[in-house]
Amino acid sequence: MQELISLKEILANPRQIVITTHHKPDGDAMGSSLGLYNYLVQKGHHVKVITPTDYPVFLHWLPNNPEVIVYTEKKEESKTYVSQADLIFCLDFNALSRINELGELVREASAKKVLIDHHLDPEDFDDYRYWSINACATAQLVYEFITNVMNEPNLINKDVASCLYTGIMTDSGSFRFPTTTAHVHHIVADLISKGAENWRIHQLVYDNFSENRLRFLGYCLLNKLEVFSEYNTAMISVSREELRRFSISTGDTEGLVNYALTINGIRLAALIIEREDLVKLSLRSTGDFPANEICKKYFNGGGHRNAAGGQSPDSLQNTVKRFKQILPEYKSLLIQ
Repeated sequence: MQELISLKEILANPRQIVITTHHKPDGDAMGSSLGLYNYLVQKGHHVKVITPTDYPVFLHWLPNNPEVIVYTEKKEESKTYVSQADLIFCLDFNALSRINELGELVREASAKKVLIDHHLDPEDFDDYRYWSINACATAQLVYEFITNVMNEPNLINKDVASCLYTGIMTDSGSFRFPTTTAHVHHIVADLISKGAENWRIHQLVYDNFSENRLRFLGYCLLNKLEVFSEYNTAMISVSREELRRFSISTGDTEGLVNYALTINGIRLAALIIEREDLVKLSLRSTGDFPANEICKKYFNGGGHRNAAGGQSPDSLQNTVKRFKQILPEYKSLLIQ
């Protein structure tokens, strides 16, 4: 906390600030980043949000989204901002590898690095840290940073509130995950009181998909869902060709893995997708089953106990085969 007090002193005067978040940003990544952006600009700071890659269209409505710079589209401009920054806020990721090429630029930058995150085992690259694995979302931590560390709850206006509400809503599974505590509900109530239109935000995020995305969802549930009853596990695997067939774009596969988890008795759900460069895995689990352990041990990944991700350099077929081979090892935990 003493270190954070010195950060408060640094932020007392206008600074050149960069905010970045993990590749293929989700609702929490963009909600926390733009929430922090909309707070800092009120204090007179010169702020740029730089994302490593593009992100879902259903998040483009967020206040001041047009100000976001996508690194892959504006590399030289991004490099300039990073090199000239006084402070770099790193939100919703625990290692610089999570921001791709931006990682080394941030590591080499002379700026002080500030980590705000809720993932396990943060890499030691930051100068200041506001971190808790008990937070339901990084957006929750940004709210606490503004209210508790900076002691400026009055600067949470409608734009800040709308962004932070989005981050908390999406990363808490619309407030249904175990991390959604009474404290989280108090925060959400405060955000609503400060202008976040909860019904409208939910509609913009969850009722804003393309026809192709809906047809793709139906196709996956009918043709691609596999259930392994002996392991209380369900899996959906998708090839590159299938992604192309339905013109799937960034964000269209988000939430798909959760459908597999809604089956009665299922404790572990997997979504395995063949991307252009690697095969990506998303795991979800219920109770105390360690989805993150599987990702860390076998698929070069990690995450939270009930929500984790990984990747494989192998083919889709071999990755699926590998996942199935792992299940017997965890049978005792899966059939509890």
